[in-house]
Amino acid sequence: MSEPNTLFTETILLLGGAVVSAPIFKRLGLGTVLGYLAAGVVIGPIFHGLTDGEQILDVAELGVVFLLFIIGLELKPTRLWQMRRDIFGLGTAQVVTTGLLLTLLTYLSGVLDWRGSIVAGFGLALSSTAFAMQILEDEGDVNTRYGQRSFSMLLFQDLAIVPLLALVSILDGGKSSGTPLLDFAIAIAAVAAMIVMGRYLLTPLFQIIARTGAREAMIAAALFVVMGSASLMQLAGLSMAMGAFLSGVMLAESSYRHELEADIEPFRGVLLAIFFIAVGLSIELQVLRDNALFIIVAVPVVMAAKALVIYFLCRATGSPHDDAIRIAFLLPQGGEFGFVLFSAAGIAGLMPTSTASLLIAIVTLSMALTPIGTMLAKRLLSGKEQETLDEDFEGAGADVLMVGFSRFGQIAAQILLAGGRDVTVIDFSADRIRQASSFGFRIYFGDGTRKDVLRAAGIDRAKIVVVSTQKREITDKIIELVQADYPHAKIFVRSYDRIHSIALRNLNVDYELRETLESGLLFGRRTLEALGVSEADAYEIGEDIRKRDEQRLVLQVSEGLQAGRDMLFSKPVRPEPLVKPKRAANFDEDPLAGTAEVTADA
Repeated sequence: MSEPNTLFTETILLLGGAVVSAPIFKRLGLGTVLGYLAAGVVIGPIFHGLTDGEQILDVAELGVVFLLFIIGLELKPTRLWQMRRDIFGLGTAQVVTTGLLLTLLTYLSGVLDWRGSIVAGFGLALSSTAFAMQILEDEGDVNTRYGQRSFSMLLFQDLAIVPLLALVSILDGGKSSGTPLLDFAIAIAAVAAMIVMGRYLLTPLFQIIARTGAREAMIAAALFVVMGSASLMQLAGLSMAMGAFLSGVMLAESSYRHELEADIEPFRGVLLAIFFIAVGLSIELQVLRDNALFIIVAVPVVMAAKALVIYFLCRATGSPHDDAIRIAFLLPQGGEFGFVLFSAAGIAGLMPTSTASLLIAIVTLSMALTPIGTMLAKRLLSGKEQETLDEDFEGAGADVLMVGFSRFGQIAAQILLAGGRDVTVIDFSADRIRQASSFGFRIYFGDGTRKDVLRAAGIDRAKIVVVSTQKREITDKIIELVQADYPHAKIFVRSYDRIHSIALRNLNVDYELRETLESGLLFGRRTLEALGVSEADAYEIGEDIRKRDEQRLVLQVSEGLQAGRDMLFSKPVRPEPLVKPKRAANFDEDPLAGTAEVTADA
């Protein structure tokens, strides 16, 4: 009974730390990351509320895994190919140059021999994906050019962990198990398997689940894909984050992209917060006290060396001064993969375990200083360069977000696309998505009544939200959500009927239209022409009816449904029936009275 209670208490402490620290530090302008770190230090090393920080860190690393999956969802394979020069060019240059420089500095310090210095130097050359990407996300800079260059270097660092672990095996003289060449081959095979599965299995899997309409199964499938791909990469010797990233890239062009992102986002946010708290928990104050002088010197030296190398490499490869400064102050910290590398080196005997703990403390402290460094970087910016966003992501940044791809929406989308406008379309029908895809349309699976789905679909960037769903209650729910949380977006709505049009005008939507209005007017005009009325006269009559209809709607909004009856053309016909009616007809009755359907469509 004690173990469940302990787990429950620890969970409350972690969540409570996140709830208290994040708003305070955000309010102070210090960022949520530093708040989570501070919460971890207070809960663990200071008050000893939690002592198993390393175990929590292992679980919380799933936050990094989910973060990389979401990033992968926003990168089409074609976009990733466009970034290849930054990934393999700038990324390689950064790891090699920084690693050699830090190796030299470590060796000159006399702490380690040449073999241990190599491991320490290249381990410190790696940066923290979790810290850097969280800061970029908090600042809204993920899609900026400097954000993309930063991510390219981080992505290569994730790839570099494989040869660096192989380097540990080589430097210890082959004492550790495994063959570097075999490990490399296994890693390549695992990546190839991920690509094949992502291309041919994942989308059909989500199609089957979406057709059932079971939303909880969709969430479970998303978690299964992310964690399964991460585990596969870990078994192959790669990082779990790399596996999640690859699965995200494979689904970047899937119709289920936005729904997956919305389902994963809550887990990502909570686990990533716990990850940063766990980093704070793992800080060993005793190690800091015993080696205070060395750490006070080593941490700024390591961060300054990395920042200088990154700055000059970015400038040499075309980044303007401001972007190079931002990247240099974003990536000077050590990374979570350094923990893995230093621990492996300690086990292999390349460095004493006490030195490995010291290096881990340096990495952790450099992480804690990174948010402060990014704030200081703003003082070094020239401010003369205009920052540009890289709006090359599929579906993000479109002027129009269309919710519902009904017949009405399909016709409207044709007009918008023909006018050269990008349209992001989401629909909750798996069958409609499959049918539309066969005609070349790109639409995404998602529930438009969910705020997280709308956000994932790019509503923050949309100028107009088109609601063309087929059910009035769903349409009203979407309008209420958009007006409450996204007042910047104009709302254009396909109304269900006349009564719905009146209700929508009372809601102050920017534009509404009944699906049957335009088709009914055109049908009536063509019928008049077939009866001998000239095309010009038929057009004028149709325009008069349109004008009367609009005037009636204006009156009905303010005075009620019965207003404007005199504007109707209602010329009752009195035929001579072949069979005597059972009751006398009253032709003075309201022509709108009767069934709700007649009243609604009049």
